[in-house]
Amino acid sequence: MEWEDYRRSDNVEDRRNEQYAGDGGGGFGGTGIGTGHLGLGAIVVLGLIGWALGIDPRLLIGGAEMLNNARQGSVQQSQIQPGQSTHPSRTTGAPSDQIGQFVAAILAQTEDVWSDVLPAQKGIKYVPPKLVLFNGATDSACGGARAAMGPFYCPKDQRVYLDTSFFRDMKTKYGGGGDFAYAYVIAHEIGHHIQDQLGILSKVQAAEARSGSKTQANALSVRTELMADCLAGVWANNANAKYHVLQAGDVEKAIATAQAIGDDRLEKASQGYAVPDSFTHGSAAQRQQWLETGLKSGQIDSCNTFSRASE
Repeated sequence: MEWEDYRRSDNVEDRRNEQYAGDGGGGFGGTGIGTGHLGLGAIVVLGLIGWALGIDPRLLIGGAEMLNNARQGSVQQSQIQPGQSTHPSRTTGAPSDQIGQFVAAILAQTEDVWSDVLPAQKGIKYVPPKLVLFNGATDSACGGARAAMGPFYCPKDQRVYLDTSFFRDMKTKYGGGGDFAYAYVIAHEIGHHIQDQLGILSKVQAAEARSGSKTQANALSVRTELMADCLAGVWANNANAKYHVLQAGDVEKAIATAQAIGDDRLEKASQGYAVPDSFTHGSAAQRQQWLETGLKSGQIDSCNTFSRASE
C-alpha cells in the first residue's frame, strides 16, 4: 500500500522518549475490558518470540494471560474519563520519524474512513481515539502497557497503545510484515474502538462476568476478536474504494498474518493438536473468513460475529 502522500493524524501521542516509572498494576493486550485475554499484537509478538527462541509459544501466551488476569484483579476502577490523558501536559501530533509518520498516516486513513462509514451505516458520529506510541513500557487507564504484550485498545481512556518495535522486529528479525499487514494490525485495534462506540465491549464484559465458565468466556473473546478482524476488513474496503490504497499482494499479506496467529495453528505448533474450547481469538480459518468478509462487503452489519447465523 502507498501511504507516503497521505495526511498525518494529529491524534498521535508520542511517549517514546519517556522513562516509565510504573504503578505496579494494570492489564495487557486485547481490548483492556477486564477479560485477561491478549490481543492481536500480543499473539503475534509472543508467537514470534517463542518460535525464534525455541520456546513453546502457548506457554508464553498462557503465562502472559495469567499475569494479565492477576494484575487486573488488583487494579481499582480508574477515574480517568474517556479521551483524557493520564499526563495532561503531553502534546499530540504526527512524529517526524518514518515509523511514526507511517502510523500517523494509517491512523488518519482510519479517521477519514470511519468518519464517513460509521454515520452512514449506523447513524453514529465517529469520535477518533488517540494512538499512543511508546518504547518499552508506559501507563494507561487499563494499567501498565508493556512492549511484549503487543498493541492493544483501552476503552477506559479510548486509546490504542503501540510500541513500534513490534513492526521493526517483525521486519528485521523475522522477515515478516509489510505495510498493509502493519496497517491491518492498527485497523484491528481501531476495530475495537468501533466496538466500543457501538456499545459492544461493555456488553461483552458483562456477558463474560455472567458466563460462569472459562469456555463460555473464551467463546465471547473469540467473537470479539473476529469482529475486530472483520471491521479491519471493512476499513480496508472503504479506504480502497475512496483512496485506492491496496496494491498487488497487500490483501494476501494481511490474510497470511491473520492465518498465522490462528489459535489452532499456535496450539498445533506447540503441542501437536488443537483444543477449540481454549481458543480466545479464533482459528486460522475463522480469522481469514472474517477479515475477508469485511474486505468483500465493506459493511459493519456483515461483521456480526455474535449472531447465531455466523456460527
